[in-house]
Amino acid sequence: MVHYTCDMCGKPLLADEDIRYVVKIEVYPACDAMEMDDDMDEEIEEMEEDAREDDAADPAEMLESGEYKAFRFDLCTNCHEKYLQDPLFLKSWNRTRFSEN
Repeated sequence: MVHYTCDMCGKPLLADEDIRYVVKIEVYPACDAMEMDDDMDEEIEEMEEDAREDDAADPAEMLESGEYKAFRFDLCTNCHEKYLQDPLFLKSWNRTRFSEN
């Protein structure tokens, strides 16, 4: 039998009692066009060409180079609610302030 544990609080998640939530996160480089001056048209064309080459890149190659990373987390009901309120934990980072000595 497979046993699950909440990845935030460590609470055991029982298959017949608790609802288990799954969070999947993917991190990879974006290939969006950037705003630039008109005199940089050549550089933009080169960047677009590079982006097209990157799109055709082998996914295994992206994994090896560290450009692509996937995460999967199991959450209990309480941690799921907390996660939805602050998915990037920005509020909790703001609370940790140290005095300037």
